[in-house]
Amino acid sequence: MKSLKALLAVAVFGGLIYSAYLIVPVYLSNYQFQDAITEEARLDAYSQKSEQDIRDAVFKKAQSLDLPLTAEQIKVQKLSNSVSISAAYTVHVDLPVHPVDLSFTPNSQNSRAY
Repeated sequence: MKSLKALLAVAVFGGLIYSAYLIVPVYLSNYQFQDAITEEARLDAYSQKSEQDIRDAVFKKAQSLDLPLTAEQIKVQKLSNSVSISAAYTVHVDLPVHPVDLSFTPNSQNSRAY
């Protein structure tokens, strides 16, 4: 009985480790993408880039992170003194017991200081 409990504990612990192995990279990619969007909005509030150029730069970063995101899902609004960037995407993770869809909506808005 004691060895069965130990085996069950090892199996549960292994399942948790494997689940973390599948889920953590998805959240890390989202964090990196959010950071890239924030940086892009901060820099482009002062630049002469068009909305399409900003969208292309954000889409290129999404592709480098292997995010399931199309250019049409990236919304960019550039006004005279501010930039707003947002996107929404879902990542499907095949967990052994229960597959899950993780939805993310990274966004950033930045205004000029002057």
